[in-house]
Amino acid sequence: MIKSMTGYGKANLEKNSRKYIIEIKSVNHRYMDISIKMPRALSYLEEIIKNEISKNIKRGKVDVFITFENNSIEGREIKINTELAKGYIKELRKLAKEENILSDIQVNDIARYPDVLTIQDSQDDEEIKHEILEVVGKATENLVSMRKTEGEKIAKDLKERLELIQNKVNKVSKLSTGLIEEYVVKLEERVKQILKDQEIDKTRLAQEVVIYADRCSIEEEITRLNSHIAQFNKLLNSDEAVGKKLDFIIQEMNRETNTIGSKANSLEITNSVIDMKTEIENLREQVQNIE
Repeated sequence: MIKSMTGYGKANLEKNSRKYIIEIKSVNHRYMDISIKMPRALSYLEEIIKNEISKNIKRGKVDVFITFENNSIEGREIKINTELAKGYIKELRKLAKEENILSDIQVNDIARYPDVLTIQDSQDDEEIKHEILEVVGKATENLVSMRKTEGEKIAKDLKERLELIQNKVNKVSKLSTGLIEEYVVKLEERVKQILKDQEIDKTRLAQEVVIYADRCSIEEEITRLNSHIAQFNKLLNSDEAVGKKLDFIIQEMNRETNTIGSKANSLEITNSVIDMKTEIENLREQVQNIE
């Protein structure tokens, strides 16, 4: 079944004292566009995350938000900048002497000064990669599930509108079959009125009928419209990204409908064409939401 381009997915993971929260939302877009907001510590995984999401999403503006907390002591080492600490002590003692202040320097006090204590983080990048891809997969799965649900609603609406268009096409087809006969009758009556008692040239009359029939025939357009409707219905049951194909079919349907409208020499057909164009425009608006 077709999928909507609009959706939202979220997933959490807590593993090895590390916590991940990933939110993915998508909206309509002509192409595939993935934007990721993530901590700098995970920036090396950006392309890998995009590739993982692209496996299940082919079209849309996708925004990804990643929260990462690493409370693991694994791969972490506390370092003391001894030289910097000595510098702080020296200057503080100097200040105490010059200002006649009691000097009571404690280790805890020195440790609070900037850059005296630092944490060197040599995290396991490969392990974190596997963990984040796991949660990205879950979030993407939830997003796709919502897009499928929305797609089912859109497909139902599209099928109802296609049925309305098909009924109008059938009606126009029936109306068009009687146009030639009506024209022949009207043409003979007009010729009789003009010629009165003179004999009608049947050959010339037949030529005029052929010319008219060729000019106003919509049989080819009806055939192509029926083909487009059938193809449209078939694509609605596809699991692939078919939004662009459906948009192209709608353009062709609109083209055939316009041609029928320009050829039609009947008020009923003209009214049906207006109804068809209205529904085709409704189809076009809905198709903009399809992946």
